[in-house]
Amino acid sequence: MSDVLVLCYHAVSPTWGATFSVSPDVLERQISLLLKWGWQGARFTDAVLNPPADRTLAVTFDDGFASVFERAAPILSALGVPATVFAPTSFMSTNQELRWDGIEGWRGTRDAHELLCMNWQQLGELADRGWEIGSHTCTHPHLRRLSEEAVREELLKSREHCSEQLGSPCRSVAYPYGEVDGRIADIASEVGYLAGACLSHSMARRGPHLWPRVGVFHGDFELRFRLKVSPLIRSLRAVRVGRSRPLQPLSSATHRST
Repeated sequence: MSDVLVLCYHAVSPTWGATFSVSPDVLERQISLLLKWGWQGARFTDAVLNPPADRTLAVTFDDGFASVFERAAPILSALGVPATVFAPTSFMSTNQELRWDGIEGWRGTRDAHELLCMNWQQLGELADRGWEIGSHTCTHPHLRRLSEEAVREELLKSREHCSEQLGSPCRSVAYPYGEVDGRIADIASEVGYLAGACLSHSMARRGPHLWPRVGVFHGDFELRFRLKVSPLIRSLRAVRVGRSRPLQPLSSATHRST
């Protein structure tokens, strides 16, 4: 049985001290280490649905930061690793600063330029290089706080927008803040996504629309990173999460708005 490791990055900067930013050097060392250990890179949906190797690695980036195009893409290209960007589609036409809970505090600071997002042309260039472009909803909301109708609109419109702009079906979604439940995963499947990405702390694995990722952050230097990606730690985390959140079939998940 294949082991599939999915990493979740955000921004890439040599100077930005944000929790969700890693330096280019750290990114290169981390991915190089995994390649040395025998992991083979793949796009997210391919890794989830049809892993090409016994050890399949999917490198993903949430939020569509411009730094991913400028700094991460050249590194991964040199390493021969395709990646996946999950883009909040309402921002991608503007080259504006991203804004939502958790990053607003960086606006107006000397690092505000790090909040700039990619545009559709840049996303298209990444797709042409073999990257997968997935959805991160339209506006990056807390989906569990929304009604079923609002969740459906966020997921469907972002998928349609991404598909129209890039000329190919949008296959996957990453749920903002890693927040997801059975109701949201059901809707993601219904509107056409083949796979959905959450975070390891969100939910134990329950199929392609609830696929856990290992979040990689600013303080994850080599020893901590080695521990986070180890099969033992990942297995223990899945068991712990599974015990704290009793699993139910997605079809029986509550549709009550939270």
